[in-house]
Amino acid sequence: MPKKRKAVDAKVDKNKVYSLKEASSIVKTINTTKFDASVDLHIRLGVDPKKADQAIRGTVTLPHGTGKTKKVLVLCTPEKEADAKAAGADFVGLDEFVQKIEGGWTDIDVIIATPSVMPKIGKLGKILGPRNLMPNPKTGTVTNDVAAAVNEVKGGKIAFKVDKAGIIHASIGRVSFSPEKIAENSHSLIEAIIKAKPSTAKGTYLKSVFMASSMSPAIAVETKSLMN
Repeated sequence: MPKKRKAVDAKVDKNKVYSLKEASSIVKTINTTKFDASVDLHIRLGVDPKKADQAIRGTVTLPHGTGKTKKVLVLCTPEKEADAKAAGADFVGLDEFVQKIEGGWTDIDVIIATPSVMPKIGKLGKILGPRNLMPNPKTGTVTNDVAAAVNEVKGGKIAFKVDKAGIIHASIGRVSFSPEKIAENSHSLIEAIIKAKPSTAKGTYLKSVFMASSMSPAIAVETKSLMN
């Protein structure tokens, strides 16, 4: 193990559970990458994702954004194109982008579509679904108000979704953020997940929360205070 990684690992006590505030400070000191690494939360929930009502998903606007400028594609009819461009969409159009995606192009972070074009996009499900790029009314990415949707995404709105193992993985900032910003963004995501708790979920809902930056050891975050 490289010396640098050993020194970093020594800063995290694997047997300790840290407060969100402590974790938000430590995560900044254990980054070994040369770039401004992403800070991620991995939240294990006491749900059964196979049950439709427990397949938790939603969106939240992080107060300090993600630190990453998201590339947005708007698929719409010509009369909406000017609105989407004015709001700052990176790509706007329809047929040419449907063809590009069919050809394997997915160099975007979010796709927003108007309801009228959804029939054309349905066939892209196999490509977009696994990458979590399929527009969905539940996450506000199928809408006639494309300008508002673009502004939200550019302003720090993220989507979250529980995976097959019952875990939500989400990027909530960068290691260059202050500990306060990391903690506040984390809190906003956790609050949104708690609000999305299904009434059928029994037992402990927030089973575990871990914070980590790219390539860093994970920091266990104390969950009890987060539920209050």
